[in-house]
Amino acid sequence: MKRALFLTTPGQEDYVRKCAQAVGPVAVGVFANATMHTPVSVTEEALSVVRERRVDGVVAIGGGSTIGLGKAIAWRTDLPQVVIPTTYAGSEMTPILGETADGQKVTRSDPRILPETVIYDVELTTTLPREAAVASGINAMAHAVEALYAEDRNPVVDLIAVDAISALYDSLPYLAESQKAAESSEKALYGAWLGGICLGSVSMALHHKLCHTLGGMFDLPHAELHAALLPHTLAYNGPAIPYVIDKLGKVFKQHDPAQSLFEFNQQLRVRAALAELGMPKDGIEPAVAAVLAKPCRNPRPLEREALIKLLKRAYAGAHPAP
Repeated sequence: MKRALFLTTPGQEDYVRKCAQAVGPVAVGVFANATMHTPVSVTEEALSVVRERRVDGVVAIGGGSTIGLGKAIAWRTDLPQVVIPTTYAGSEMTPILGETADGQKVTRSDPRILPETVIYDVELTTTLPREAAVASGINAMAHAVEALYAEDRNPVVDLIAVDAISALYDSLPYLAESQKAAESSEKALYGAWLGGICLGSVSMALHHKLCHTLGGMFDLPHAELHAALLPHTLAYNGPAIPYVIDKLGKVFKQHDPAQSLFEFNQQLRVRAALAELGMPKDGIEPAVAAVLAKPCRNPRPLEREALIKLLKRAYAGAHPAP
C-alpha cells in the first residue's frame, strides 16, 4: 500500500489518528464513522473518500464495526485489507460480510471479503471495557458452537471449535473480573481467532440467522445479542444434536450445556434479556416471520410456535427451555 485509508469508530479515532501519523505519507486519511451492523449508507460515504483520495488499501483498527466496513469496501473494490482487531469477535478471519439497509441485514460471502493481513496485539485488548470484552468473547464462542452442528462440518473444524470454546470458557471469567492478565487476554484472543476460522470455514444455522434478523430489524448491539441468544438457540437445537451436547458437556463439565451457557452469561454479568438490549416486545412475531420467509439450514426444523417461545424466553431473560 502506498495510499492507505485508516478505518475506525468515533470512540477510537484519536488512537487511530496517531497510528496513521506514525506511517507518514502512506496514510492518506482516517475515516472514523464505522458503525455497528455495517450500514450501506456509511460504506457509500467511505467509498467516496476512497475515490477522492485514490486509496489503494485500507487499514482497519477496531472491532466488528470497523472490520465490517473494511470488508464492505473490499467487496466492492477488491482493495487489500490490513486488519488489527481490538475485540474478540473473530470477524477478521472470515470471508463473510453482513450489512444493513432499510432495516434488513444481508449476509454475503466472497473471497474478496477475506482480509489479506491480520495482526493480533494482545495489548490492544487490555483497554477494552469489561462488557465489550465478555460479550465479544461469547460472540466468538457462538461461531464455534454452530460450527459443531453445521451441515458441512468436518473433523478438523470440530477440533478447532472445541479448542476455541475451551479457550474462551477458561479465559472470559478473568476478563469479566477485570483481571487483565496477559495470559487470559491472550487465551481469549486465541479462542476468538479459532472461532473466526470456524465461521469462515463452514455454514452457520439458526443462531446466526436470528442474530442477523434481529440486529438488522431493531439495530440491537451485535455482540450482546449473540451472547443473549446463544443459550436459547442451543437449547432449541439440542434434541437434534446429541453428539454436540456430549462434546459441550465435557467442556462445561455439566450435562446441559444450554443451561451452562445461561449461567455462564450470569457469571460474566452479560445482559441476558433482549428487552434490556432494546428489542420491542411486539417485534417477536415479525422477526420469526422474517426468519421463516428465508429459512436457513438447521439441525432441527424451524417451527413458528417454537421460535416464538424461544424469543419470548430470550426477551424476558428467562432460562432456556429445558
